[in-house]
Amino acid sequence: MSPLAVPLAVPLSDPSRLASGGTSPSDVWGQVTSVQPAVPYLLVVLTALAALAVVAAPRLWHLFRHAITIAHEGGHALVAVLCGRRLRSIRLHSDTSGLTVTRGRPSGFGMVLTLMAGYLFPSVIGIGGAALLAAHHVTLGLWIYIALLFGMLTMIRNLYGVLTVIVTGGAAFIVSWYASTQVQ
Repeated sequence: MSPLAVPLAVPLSDPSRLASGGTSPSDVWGQVTSVQPAVPYLLVVLTALAALAVVAAPRLWHLFRHAITIAHEGGHALVAVLCGRRLRSIRLHSDTSGLTVTRGRPSGFGMVLTLMAGYLFPSVIGIGGAALLAAHHVTLGLWIYIALLFGMLTMIRNLYGVLTVIVTGGAAFIVSWYASTQVQ
């Protein structure tokens, strides 16, 4: 096997738990919160270069821009709820636009934070992911992302948005459950 080839692992990378007859919630939680081995520096650099390529290539960017829209609208929604506003709905569209509707006072600090959050949240997710990577908790980062997507799914009010969030969350779950740490 070449040094860059990474085999898929048994779900949550612990074959002994499968032999013992299944997974309990505490087994899963232990795997999700466990410390993973350090990711090779070369892999981090290659991933950064791949991300740069996605942003630089218009066709790839259009496809991956949906994830940014999910993070953007999720940021509006999360901060609105944390500021005491009432979240009414979230819509995601195929042209990568979106709309988050909240109810509350139309001015004030909570409204300002809600509006700003959408623009800052994709970067906050990226910084949080990098911090979890540095702390060797990659799987935990994926599961936090899945939890945020699940919360968002409850407020999506259009079919395209539901499908986008389910596909994104499903992909994150499959990677967190079946892939090795390097793939994650």
